[in-house]
Amino acid sequence: MFPVFARALCLSLSILPLAAYAGTSSLPSPAELSQTDGAKALAWVRAQNAHTEATLTSDPRYRPLYQKILSAQQSPARLAVPRQQGGEIWNFWQDDVHVRGIWRSASTASFNSGHPDWKTRFDLDALARTEHENWVMEGLDCLTPEERFCLMSLSRAGEDAHVVREYDTQNDTFVKDGFALPSGKQTVTWVDADTILVSRDWGTGDVGLTRSGYPYSVRLLHRGQPLNQAVEVYRGQPTDMDVSPESLRDEKGWQLFLISRHRDFFHTELSLFDPATRQLTRLSLPEKYDSLSYLDGQLVLHLLQNWVLPGQTFQADSLIALDLKNPAAPHLILAPTSRQTIGDGMGEALAVTRGGLVAVLYDNVQPVLKLFRHEGNGAWTARSIPLPRNMTAEIVSSDPKLSQAYLQLEGFIQPPQLWSLDTASQTVQPLYRQPDLFDASSLVVEQMSATSTDGTAIPYFIVHAKNWQKDGARPTLMTAYGGFGLSYLPVYHPDLGITWFDRGGVYVMANIRGGGEFGPAWHEVARREGRQKAYDDFAAVARDLIARHITSPKHLGLRGRSNGGLLAGVEFTQHPDLWNAAIIGVPLLDMMNYEQMAAGASWAAEYGSISEPGPRAFWEKMSPLQNLKAGVSYPEPFIFTSTRDDRVGPIHARRFAARLESLKLPFLYYEDVEGGHGGTVNAAEVAHERALEAIYLSHRLMDVH
Repeated sequence: MFPVFARALCLSLSILPLAAYAGTSSLPSPAELSQTDGAKALAWVRAQNAHTEATLTSDPRYRPLYQKILSAQQSPARLAVPRQQGGEIWNFWQDDVHVRGIWRSASTASFNSGHPDWKTRFDLDALARTEHENWVMEGLDCLTPEERFCLMSLSRAGEDAHVVREYDTQNDTFVKDGFALPSGKQTVTWVDADTILVSRDWGTGDVGLTRSGYPYSVRLLHRGQPLNQAVEVYRGQPTDMDVSPESLRDEKGWQLFLISRHRDFFHTELSLFDPATRQLTRLSLPEKYDSLSYLDGQLVLHLLQNWVLPGQTFQADSLIALDLKNPAAPHLILAPTSRQTIGDGMGEALAVTRGGLVAVLYDNVQPVLKLFRHEGNGAWTARSIPLPRNMTAEIVSSDPKLSQAYLQLEGFIQPPQLWSLDTASQTVQPLYRQPDLFDASSLVVEQMSATSTDGTAIPYFIVHAKNWQKDGARPTLMTAYGGFGLSYLPVYHPDLGITWFDRGGVYVMANIRGGGEFGPAWHEVARREGRQKAYDDFAAVARDLIARHITSPKHLGLRGRSNGGLLAGVEFTQHPDLWNAAIIGVPLLDMMNYEQMAAGASWAAEYGSISEPGPRAFWEKMSPLQNLKAGVSYPEPFIFTSTRDDRVGPIHARRFAARLESLKLPFLYYEDVEGGHGGTVNAAEVAHERALEAIYLSHRLMDVH
């Protein structure tokens, strides 16, 4: 897993001074830090955690903030997000009693009344106690149409790898001698009551995992059959990102079985699979698409590239439908403008109901609900329903058998609310509004714009007090993502309200290029060697805030996690004079070696492979780890990661902190021993980590004069 580039880094770091930063342990070698559970690495992690916690928890503000965040995270008034299942409403719920969580259910009428009568169906805390395992719920996949039997996915400490067990929702027990798959990165879907399609590491020696660490062999597994007897129906290549099965059912009960061969993060070959004949039919589709749906015998997809056909061209970002009986003649459902896109944040933007197709469209990062009906012969009718501004909309539950779906809306200062959507009558009705978990009465949200280096307008949201003064001294926290075509949209974060807004902080979310806020072109221009555009956009927003006399570098900080952690790392090294605080979470930071760490190879389509001259030359100049330099005055960063992160992994963060330590530069480092790529897995862990961040930001941005 650590070939030439990783060995080169180990050699380059091994000659650095090993003097430790005051209060920490001696520095392990790069090779030792790369051993996720190595004794020397974990001893260093524990010493760093102790130093960070001693520094921040000793502040008298820590404990009250921690308690307030914990209370908000466990508030019984939080929105119960519905899941339509088996004629009922199911909900996964965590609180101070159910730390790991429970599945509970209520009748649809009870739920829609506003006073649901919940019944506990599955207790994860009880299972964890019985089995002495740190189980984290990863989801349910239930056999349609009855949805009595479900495949339950459970991970240890939030890893991407998980076990799968069959659960009976009528008897509320695991099925005796039912389907049970050992832990691994895997995808499972039902074929019928006694058969499932599975992609995983089959442990046979000839078929393991791709270079990205994901499966590429899909097999049919029958009830009672051992894994080694499963029959292979599709095999990709070890050079693929992954191969996975999927099933779709439309409102008439017609079902499709699909196998997706993801050649890389963005290019997919899609095949139809017939379980009866075991025949595969490759579909002649563009390879860049997402959001597959199935309605009235029509396969609906969201294009991420132009599709050129004889006499007709469908533009990237269009929503199209094709009749699988005549797939060469697709029909247009929706073509967004250059400032619009089909919603693609972290939630569902497309859903099928008995009454039609539902889509969330964003127009200049403002949500609109679109309802479509298939009238036959390729004709589609549409209706738009306006939604509140400065909010995110997500379809949280739908069922092809039902005309009712549920829509969740939330904003920076607007707590989540749940709307019922009736696609038969094409009407919406608010059902629930979560009470405020912090006081937002004195706050306002605005949308502003900065001009990037190349003249591109970069919109950003800013949250601030109504009666603020533009004195250049507002403590301001910036964030963005800018990668993989994912949009960064307004979200209600009670911890942010408690630790930042309540204490006078200004919050800025920048919609930089590399994201999906304005469709595939907004993403494509900042991919691979074009990524500097995303970093220029973020710095341009920072300078715009300073030019507007909102803040100054002494009071300006940034926060990013995952790909956003890479963004934070680059801004930290490129523009150390712009910030006085940097929170760098579960990050990629060693871009010269990222393909050899965890699932890093799967992101080569986004960042470019270091084996290619262009990306290699780019990242030599940009990779945060390799561009930390002696003699530069960097702000003291707060770096956090998770030992159990099997997606990005903790090695990036460890190496970055170790490099700072070798340069005798101050930093704070916190590595949660649980939590996977999410960083934290329960309310207490979330409250602790967020309170640490809050005290760090207080020291860096609020206590300075």
